[in-house]
Amino acid sequence: MKRTIIKINEALCNGCGLCVKGCHEGALRLIDGKATLISELYCDGLGACIGDCPRGAITQEEREAEKYDEKVVIKRLIPKGEEVIKAHLQHLSDHKQVEFLREAHEELRQQGIHDIPIRPVSSSPTFSCPGSKTRSFVPGTSSIVAEKEVEKGELRQWPIQLHLLPPAAPFFQDADLLVAADCTAYALGNFHNLFLKEKRLAIACPKLDEKNGIYTDKIKAIIDQGGISTLTVMIMEVPCCSGLLRVCEAAREKAERKIPSKLIRVGIHGEIRETRWL
Repeated sequence: MKRTIIKINEALCNGCGLCVKGCHEGALRLIDGKATLISELYCDGLGACIGDCPRGAITQEEREAEKYDEKVVIKRLIPKGEEVIKAHLQHLSDHKQVEFLREAHEELRQQGIHDIPIRPVSSSPTFSCPGSKTRSFVPGTSSIVAEKEVEKGELRQWPIQLHLLPPAAPFFQDADLLVAADCTAYALGNFHNLFLKEKRLAIACPKLDEKNGIYTDKIKAIIDQGGISTLTVMIMEVPCCSGLLRVCEAAREKAERKIPSKLIRVGIHGEIRETRWL
C-alpha cells in the first residue's frame, strides 16, 4: 500500500541515537553507527522522530510500504513495561490517532492488561520534540501579554516548516494553504495582514533544502490527505526561488485532487512583482 513513512538520509545521520529514543514503536535502531528503519510494519509515519534529529536527517515521504500494524507494535512493547506502553499510547493520543488507540487498548485487554490511563495532551510529557507538535489556534489568543508595540500576527497553526508538517493534520481540511519561501516574510512588511490572514502556512527554501522531491511528495500528500481547498505559492524574484514553484506545480500534477493554485512573486525591495492564477 502507498502511505507516509519516514526516510533517513545516512549522509546526514551522525548516529546520536536521539531518534531511536523518540520512536515509541521501536521502528528505529542504530546499526553500524547509523539510524536504520528496521521494519516498515512498526513505523506509523507520524514523524515524532523528526523533531529529535539535530541533523535534519529524517524526513517523511509517501511511497509503497508495508501497512503499519498497531497490534503487532503493542505486543512488542508489553515486555518493556507500563511506562513504555503509556508513552506509546500518549504518542497516539497527541497525534489524534483514534483508530490506532482503539486497536492498542483492544490488544492490551486481550493480553490481560487493563486500559492504561494517559494524561490530557496539554499536560503530558513526550519524548518527541515539543517544537514539532501539531497544534491549531486562533491568532492573537495567547494568554501572554505582549508588548504594546508588537502587532498580533495571523499565524493559525504549528509547525510551519514543510519538513515537519504532517500531511493529514486536521487544520488543513478545507483550508487555503500558503507555501512561502523563507525570505518572503522578511521582504514584505505586511506579510501577515495581507497574505497570511485566514490561511494555513508552510515555509521552505528550495536552494538550501536538499532533495526537493521530498517537498513534492509532501505537498501532494497535503493536497490529497489534508484536503486543502487552494494553494498559493509565494516566492522571491531571485532565480533559485523558482524551484519552490516547480515543486508545487509538480505536486499538483501528481495529486489526485485538483485544486486552484496562485503565484505571488516578491521583489527583494518588498514590492509585488507578479500575481496570477496558475
